[in-house]
Amino acid sequence: MTPVLYQKERKVLQFIIQYIQIHGYSPTLQEIAQGCGLKSPATVHEHIWYLIKKGFLKKTDGVSRSIELVNEKIISQEPQSNIPLMGFIAAGAPLEPYTDPDATFPVAASMLTGKKSAYVLKVKGDSMIEEGIFDGDYVVVEHQDHANQGDIIIALLENGFATMKKYFLEENRIKLMPANAKMLPIYVNSVRIQGKVVGLIRQFN
Repeated sequence: MTPVLYQKERKVLQFIIQYIQIHGYSPTLQEIAQGCGLKSPATVHEHIWYLIKKGFLKKTDGVSRSIELVNEKIISQEPQSNIPLMGFIAAGAPLEPYTDPDATFPVAASMLTGKKSAYVLKVKGDSMIEEGIFDGDYVVVEHQDHANQGDIIIALLENGFATMKKYFLEENRIKLMPANAKMLPIYVNSVRIQGKVVGLIRQFN
């Protein structure tokens, strides 16, 4: 039976796989933390421990860049679903439709709850870089019209613009918070939530 990978574990594992494919050696804990939008190498260390325990990685203690892949094929063999590729999401701009209205994107089934319809958007801009979401990435979004504190959502503003931000409900308003210290939050009285971001896919050409 394939071990269960939780969302942040999958994010770390995919980053390690892609980093090794590009550089030929494994990333440091600090590089993984930066690339995945995690706050500290200690958090990365915890995820790696679970990935080792589940049989995906092995590591030599006390040696830099010693992470090795053990079970990379499990990800490539995991069941996938073809999800509609709806278009592009950029901070403070209308949703831009994809050129091919019938385009789909293969998404690992474990990213999805299976209870809601989903779609994929391509990211433009750097408003969410501190969550490890970069320009050119693809985000997997499940349709829902509500959110919990701290969820990353796709929101439609009253001016017709769409944005991807972290959702926070305050006493008299809603705060849509970017994950970029150079950008200011958006405050609104109401917002139309178009879905919750549940997964991230990064491709290297």
